[in-house]
Amino acid sequence: MARIRQLSKNLINQIAAGEVIERPASVVKELVENSVDAGAKKISIEITNDCRNIRIADNGCGIHPDDILLAFTKHATSKIQKDEDLFSVTTMGFRGEALASIISVAKLTCTTRTAEFDTGTKVQCENSEVKQVETGCAIGTIMDIKELFYNVPARLKFLKSASTEFSYIQELVQTIALANPQIAFELKRDGKSVLKTNGLGDLKRTIKEVFNGDIVDNLKEVLKTDQLAGLKISGFVSTPDFTRSSKKNYYMYINKRGVKCPVFQKSIDTAYKTLIAGGKYPFVVLNLEIPPEDVDVNVHPTKKEVRYKNTNMIFNFIYTAIQAGLANYIEKPMSQIQSSISSEEIQDNEKLVTINKPIHSEIFVNQSEDSIYYSDRAAEKLTQTLPAPKKEEITQTKLITHIEKETEPEENIIGQYKNTYILIEKDDGLEIVDQHIAEERYIYEKLKSEKNIISQLLFISDVLTVSSAEAELIKENIQKFEKFGYEIEFTKENELIFRKVPQLIAKVNPQEILSDILENIEGDIDRLEEKILITTSCKAAVKAGQKLSTWQMQEIIKKWRKTKMPYTCPHGRPISKVLPHKQIASFFQRQA
Repeated sequence: MARIRQLSKNLINQIAAGEVIERPASVVKELVENSVDAGAKKISIEITNDCRNIRIADNGCGIHPDDILLAFTKHATSKIQKDEDLFSVTTMGFRGEALASIISVAKLTCTTRTAEFDTGTKVQCENSEVKQVETGCAIGTIMDIKELFYNVPARLKFLKSASTEFSYIQELVQTIALANPQIAFELKRDGKSVLKTNGLGDLKRTIKEVFNGDIVDNLKEVLKTDQLAGLKISGFVSTPDFTRSSKKNYYMYINKRGVKCPVFQKSIDTAYKTLIAGGKYPFVVLNLEIPPEDVDVNVHPTKKEVRYKNTNMIFNFIYTAIQAGLANYIEKPMSQIQSSISSEEIQDNEKLVTINKPIHSEIFVNQSEDSIYYSDRAAEKLTQTLPAPKKEEITQTKLITHIEKETEPEENIIGQYKNTYILIEKDDGLEIVDQHIAEERYIYEKLKSEKNIISQLLFISDVLTVSSAEAELIKENIQKFEKFGYEIEFTKENELIFRKVPQLIAKVNPQEILSDILENIEGDIDRLEEKILITTSCKAAVKAGQKLSTWQMQEIIKKWRKTKMPYTCPHGRPISKVLPHKQIASFFQRQA
C-alpha cells in the first residue's frame, strides 16, 4: 500500500465539486442563487458551447474588493457568521462551497463592483488559482464560466446531450423565477431568448410568462396566514378539472427555496384526493413562509430536503389553505376590512351583536356567495361578545355576516342531451353539465357536512356473503358505517344483512352498495370512510339516461352551483364543459 500524503488544494476541490457541481445546471443554480442573495432585481443567464460556457450577470450588491479572493476559497461565506446562524438560515446559499468547487472544474472570470467604489474588480480563476486586477464595470456581478469540466474528462463523458442538459437549466431557472416574481430573469441559449420575466412582482403574470395563458385561466389563489405560528402560504393551484399526468408541475417552496418535501407533497395530494382521477395531478405554485428556526435546510448538499419542528402543523396548514383556495375563500388583509367589520352588526336570531375589537386572525371571503367567513380563532373571539346562551351556536366557519344580494336568476336551460347532459346557454358560450356527477358532488358535500344522516329501516334485506378479510374490515369499522346511516348485523361469521341504510338510497340493492364500498379498498382502512361517503353519494344521485323536467334540471344546477368544489365529482371526473361562443361561431365561419 502506498504512503499517506496530503492531497493538493485543486484535487480536494475537484473531489468536493462532485457533490456540488454535478452538471451545468448545478453551476447555474449556485450562481443564480448567489445573485438572488445579493439583492439583484435583474438576472441574465446566457448558455453557449453545448452548455459548457455559462455567463450570469446581475445588478446586485457586488463583492467587496477586499473579499474577492476569499470568496473563491473553501468554506468562505458572507451569509452566516456564527454557529447559531446555521439554525436560522435566511439565504439561498450558506456553505461557501460553490465558487471554490466551480473554479476547480472550469475557467472562471468574475467582474464585480459595489456601490461605494468607482471602479470594479476582475478576477480570473483556473485550476483553483486566482488572479485579481482592477477594472471598470457597472454595479453588480458578472460570472463568466468557460469550458466546464475541461480538466475532468470523466465527468464530461457522462453528460447527456446539449438539449437535455439545457432542459435541466431551463427547468431550474423557471423554478427560481416562480419563487422570485420581483426579479426580472432572462435565459438565452446561443444568443436566443428562451425565457423572460418582467420582475414586477405579480406571480400570476410570471406564471403566464414562464408557461402559457391556458394555465393562468385555470388557477385559484391560495393565501393563508397564522400569526401565532408565524406561518404564511401564498401562490396558486389549478382547478381540479385542469390536471397533468405527473407531479412535475409541483412547484413547492419553503421561504422561496425550491424543495422536494414529502410533507408538502402529501398535503397537496390529500387536498385533491376526492377531486381528481387517479394518475392525474394538479399544477401548483406555493410558497410557505416559516420562521427559519422552525425548519432545517441543512440536511443535504442540494438543500432540497428539509425538516420541520412540527410536521403535523405544517401538513394541516398547507392542506387547509389549498382547500380554502379551491373553495374560493380568499384571505383579505385586516387593513382592508377592519373598518367595516369593527362596527358591523351581525344578525343572530334577531339579536344584534357588535364587534368592538379588531380580530387578528384569518378572514375569508367567499367570492361565489358574497359572504365573509371567519376562521377558528376569529370565531372563538367573536363568541366572547355573544350572550352566554348563544355561544354554542357559533361554529368554526359558520359565523357569517349576511350581505344583501339579489335573487339568483334562473339558469337558461336549453334542455337535455341523451337524457344525461344538461345544456345551459351562457353569455360566453354553451355549458354542458353531466347531471349525475353534478348532483353527486352536491350530495357528497351535503352528507360530509351533516352530523346526523337520516336512515331508512329495511324490513327485508338479502343475506350478503363476504370474505373473512372483508368481514373483519367491516367489524372493525362498524362505527364508520353507522356514521353515514348504515346499520349492519352479522348473522354468521361471513354473512350479514343491512338493518338500516341512508334514506337517500333506500331503494338501492344492498348487495350493490356493499360491493361498491369494498371495491378496491384492499385493506386500506384510512379510505373506508371516504369510500362509504362516495358510494352513498353516487347511488343517491340522479342517473345518466334519466329524463328530467326543466324544474328538476334547474334544481340540480342550482344546488351544484352552491358546492364548494364544483369542478369534479368525488371520483375525479369533470362535471361541466363550456364551449366558448367564439369557438362555435368560428366553426360556422361567423364572427363572434
